[in-house]
Amino acid sequence: MASRSTARLEIRQAKLKDVRAIGELVRRAYDDLPAYTQGEIRGQINNYPEGCFVALFDGAVVGYCASMRLDARVALSDHTWDEVTGNGFGSRHDPTGDWLYGYELCVDPAVRGTRLGRRLYEERRALAERLDLTGIVFGGRMPGYARAKRRKANRADTPQEYLDLVIESKIHDPVLRFQLANGFEAAGIMPKYLPEDKASRGNAVRMIWRNPYVDSDAPPKHRLPRDVESVRIATCQLQARAVSGFDEFMKQIEYFVDVAADYEADFIVFPEMFTVMLLSAEPKELTPLEAIEALSDYTPRIRQRLSEMALAFNINIIGGSHPTRMPDGDIHNVAYVCLRDGSIHAQEKIHPTPNEAYWWNIKGGDSIDAIPTDCGPIGVLICYDSEFPELARRLVDEGARIIFVPFCTDSRQGYMRVRYCSQARAIENQCFVVMSGNVGNLPNVANMDIQYAQSCILTPCDFPFARDGIAAEASENVETLTISDVNLADLSWARAEGTVQNLADRRFDLYRIEWDKRVGNSKDPLGEQHVTGQKPPIGPHGAGGG
Repeated sequence: MASRSTARLEIRQAKLKDVRAIGELVRRAYDDLPAYTQGEIRGQINNYPEGCFVALFDGAVVGYCASMRLDARVALSDHTWDEVTGNGFGSRHDPTGDWLYGYELCVDPAVRGTRLGRRLYEERRALAERLDLTGIVFGGRMPGYARAKRRKANRADTPQEYLDLVIESKIHDPVLRFQLANGFEAAGIMPKYLPEDKASRGNAVRMIWRNPYVDSDAPPKHRLPRDVESVRIATCQLQARAVSGFDEFMKQIEYFVDVAADYEADFIVFPEMFTVMLLSAEPKELTPLEAIEALSDYTPRIRQRLSEMALAFNINIIGGSHPTRMPDGDIHNVAYVCLRDGSIHAQEKIHPTPNEAYWWNIKGGDSIDAIPTDCGPIGVLICYDSEFPELARRLVDEGARIIFVPFCTDSRQGYMRVRYCSQARAIENQCFVVMSGNVGNLPNVANMDIQYAQSCILTPCDFPFARDGIAAEASENVETLTISDVNLADLSWARAEGTVQNLADRRFDLYRIEWDKRVGNSKDPLGEQHVTGQKPPIGPHGAGGG
């Protein structure tokens, strides 16, 4: 009987589960260049998964390449690496682009000599041929250039002189020689392409491969079809009511989950601080700090029951938000996203309102990332966070196409701040934004005297979408479930061929957003958020709108 061994080498499309291993690989491969954040790698894969490949040897990630599609105007122009990649996220991918742009390729130093680089290039070439693209272009490093300026023989004073000497085989540059040997032609120098690349003195060579199966003189005909990628969303406008305990509260939540599931919704979102109803079961009215402490005790049970419901009803649940004591002792406002595959994700509120910080001593989180779901990446911005455009932009750079905004506002002014900012986020990021708020009151619960909400599902403003940028909205201040279908393919079309293309038209040469993971929460030595005698921001009963 013939025996068969398992293949040791595999090249496949990169997946989100590879993100950490890819980050470690890049650090090993480029110890002289800044490493990627996990968010950047997530964005590369989410924005164009077909263009990202990993090589695995005995199950370990030992090679990675990332590519995206661009039109000739961008791909063949002078640019920097930051500009063309959207600051490393691959967010400038254009599904109608006729060039495949490679912006990352690395191989583990421990396995060099196994021709992994060549195999990854072949995957790119096969992709370009399969899609009838004009060709492949990238900025090639020239790591021998800094040394060549110090040579006596065959000295190169300019990047172009160095390139000419490499082409004439008078200087050996392993990277450029490898690229030339793989069928790429040098088409000029791109100065200041990657300033961090000291060995190349920031320069790169524009390397081009032209697809022999495509008539390069014919105008490109890549258009994005108006496909249907339908997702059904339910937003719950929840009435605050007194409950006898945890089980009765969860019956209220399960009712809406059940109804949304009957309508075959893919997502249901609940409001910010929706669990505050549990305080009505307390034997006496608690102070604000006592109330938050009591709510935090419910955290494990809340997570478990929401996850059980997501599995049982086959629906993804965005669990509003719930105050949670963190391992360091601080209280954070956290949205638990329980998916129908059984996984649980947590997104902390980044910006507590002045009222939250003063009365409840809630601290802000320090990271925000897109969450993978079976309907694609999503993001969560808890109320006040929607009023900070940098956060939504990061989520969309990581690939999010739907952003959920659970909110809790006590006045129309507070609600309109969240509403107008959420609409702006939908327009500037060409994504859907879903709002869910509380209504009613709980007289014996601090900070829940009155609530104002008009939950809604917001869209960009362009031809495929609703006239006013509103896919659906609830009536004001009544308990209801609002459901609508949205077409994610409309977002792809709008980003590539819409009347305006906000994401593609960003001026990456002028501005960028950097997320500093080193910055944590500052703490007062006494563990307090306020100073004795400080004036309360609004008052003990006003949520303040955010």
